[in-house]
Amino acid sequence: MTATTPPLHAPQLDRTGGTVSENPTTADVALDVRGFRKIYGGKGRTVEAVRDLTFSIGRGELVCIVGPSGAGKTTLLRGIAGLMDLTEGEVLLNGARVSGPPAGMAVVFQEYGRSLYPWMTVRRNVELPLKAKGLGKAERARKVDAALEAVELSDSGEAYPWQLSGGMQQRVAIARAVAYEPSVLLMDEPFAAVDAQTRADLEDLVRSVWERLRVTLLFVTHDIDEAVYLGQRVLVLSNRPTVVLEDVVVDLPVQRDQLETRASARFTELRHHVYLQIQRAKAGHRPEPEEASR
Repeated sequence: MTATTPPLHAPQLDRTGGTVSENPTTADVALDVRGFRKIYGGKGRTVEAVRDLTFSIGRGELVCIVGPSGAGKTTLLRGIAGLMDLTEGEVLLNGARVSGPPAGMAVVFQEYGRSLYPWMTVRRNVELPLKAKGLGKAERARKVDAALEAVELSDSGEAYPWQLSGGMQQRVAIARAVAYEPSVLLMDEPFAAVDAQTRADLEDLVRSVWERLRVTLLFVTHDIDEAVYLGQRVLVLSNRPTVVLEDVVVDLPVQRDQLETRASARFTELRHHVYLQIQRAKAGHRPEPEEASR
């Protein structure tokens, strides 16, 4: 009998390796991006950065986004987070249109050193958005304790960010987002500035936090291996003006391991496929109408 390779376009996978509906109902969708377009203007010229990004993310999904440099990945994330007006289109969070930073969303940025307050302890940094949320002191303390435990920093609460390594500072940023208990968590290349060993540890931390909290997670990265290792799906973006080139289902086991998973034949197949799509994007390939509608 000849073995067959599972399709790259397949029904959406749930956390247990089963499948859910290919056409989820509105109640199943946490984040819905419809016709996202962004044109920048100034000094007598305009630049169409993003042409048409349309996709949905189901509740509790972990989806990664990759694309060529300059493909508008950060522009997309800023638009989803309500930090930037769209030229056309809309973003829906739990069915409600995003018109500014929404209460049910948190963002972890790449420049963790700039997002943490150096004069505040780790605990105070994590607690800050909870104060803005209006939570009482006892509840804040409980949520901060749980968040620090989730990122393995329970013993570092009284330290200051400048006393920590880069990887530990990024854990603090993740803890702050976790403590806020968002329904959707956005991560913008959060591990780009750390070394390879720390990056692997943080990737496993993200998977662990995601599985534990059941949060919907959209993760932007330049690293193809990271996208395949982390995600249930990988959205491959074209070059500018940006559209979705392909939506790739990552049909790897739910439980992943840095050595075993990355050494598997299926991981290699998926990485190879996504790499080829990135090269096509760099060469200017645009999806045909039937491709874009899949």
